[in-house]
Amino acid sequence: MVHDIKNIHMGDLITQRIKEYKIDSSRICKFMKCTDKELTRILSQKSIESDLILRFSILLEYDFFRIYSHYLILYAPPAKVKNTTVNTESTLPQFRKKLYTQEIISFVLNQIDSGKKSKKEVINEYKIPKTTLYKWIIKYKNGVN
Repeated sequence: MVHDIKNIHMGDLITQRIKEYKIDSSRICKFMKCTDKELTRILSQKSIESDLILRFSILLEYDFFRIYSHYLILYAPPAKVKNTTVNTESTLPQFRKKLYTQEIISFVLNQIDSGKKSKKEVINEYKIPKTTLYKWIIKYKNGVN
């Protein structure tokens, strides 16, 4: 199922995974160290604290943080190079921004196939290189994975 990546409701996504795995709420409450009422409250929220998302990711064997990564890849503006004379290197891990997962490729191609966006709109809005998009179209239209 393709979700609206612009409108992330983490509680709904976690609830969907719980239903798919058919996990009893008592097991979830025990693992999360919460009551049934607290679990219901957590799952009704659009935004959930990162430590809770981490615990749900472990319990449900699914990386819920990747949903936010997909959003950043598609919608975050590209990083700008700052013209500073001071060399400030971050101690934080550095990631490649243009790392496209199968889910992102499917989402983008679905936007084109459904007529929601033209190829030019996809290139401009998501900052996907033209050659990359056309390679995806050729590769995935022919059923090659």
